[in-house]
Amino acid sequence: MTTPNISFEFFPPQSLDASFRLWETVQALAPMNPNFVSVTYGAGGTTRKLTHEAVGAIHANYGLNVAAHLTCVDATKAETKEIVDAYAEAGVTEIVALRGDPPKGAARFQPHAEGFASSVELIETLAQDGRFNIRCGAYPEPHPEAADTLADVKWLKRKVEAGATSAITQFFFEAETFFRFRDACEKEGIDAKIIPGILPIQSWKGAKNFALRCGTSIPAWVEEAFEAATRDDREQLLATALCTELCDDLIAGGVEDLHFYTLNRPGLTRDVCFALGLQPQVTLENVA
Repeated sequence: MTTPNISFEFFPPQSLDASFRLWETVQALAPMNPNFVSVTYGAGGTTRKLTHEAVGAIHANYGLNVAAHLTCVDATKAETKEIVDAYAEAGVTEIVALRGDPPKGAARFQPHAEGFASSVELIETLAQDGRFNIRCGAYPEPHPEAADTLADVKWLKRKVEAGATSAITQFFFEAETFFRFRDACEKEGIDAKIIPGILPIQSWKGAKNFALRCGTSIPAWVEEAFEAATRDDREQLLATALCTELCDDLIAGGVEDLHFYTLNRPGLTRDVCFALGLQPQVTLENVA
């Protein structure tokens, strides 16, 4: 089996306990030699300052290639430029450019009167800036605000034409979901790398709620398997097996890169990486 390139997503802490969990997660997964790691914004840009702090600390203390999230939510173009300049000064060379979710309580995204109206506008500006490799989001199943998958494919094409060099997908449960999307993108002439987003299921209840919110379809067999596993107290074992099988299927289908949504809990992600044949890189710093 081909060993994939991997990357991890973290989110910034909002409490002391969460801070310890983030750094424990980074420390546990950094030796897996990820191609990059990303740090998210909270819904509606609520963790913007914390994101900047986490990005700088991870880059400075672990030497990892950090792709910092940047959204269009509740910020003027001038404020966004300040954030971009701060990222550059911190040594960041990659940005994940997203529209962002609506602020809490808002039904739909409303652009700031002096801000960017869409992810395409944001990507165009970052591309003109020239200091960053730009990644974007992609939806293998229809985004809640999209008419259908083809609309998402055409929107992804616009983001690539604006300057995005790769896309990270929303999570999904079956490899065929990704392959159908990849085929549709190729048919539309999209030549940028599309990286599947993988969600190791820490909690079936949490994963199910997340899927319902973001439009990810839940196959009946997955729901039935987790309901049985939960009753038998073997949910973690099933989660590891299904995530590993999903990654195996993707790799067999020609996928070279996998992006793991860690939820700042490293154990399951690390177990899956081990099952895929990835080994931690031992350095003098690790041994000390």
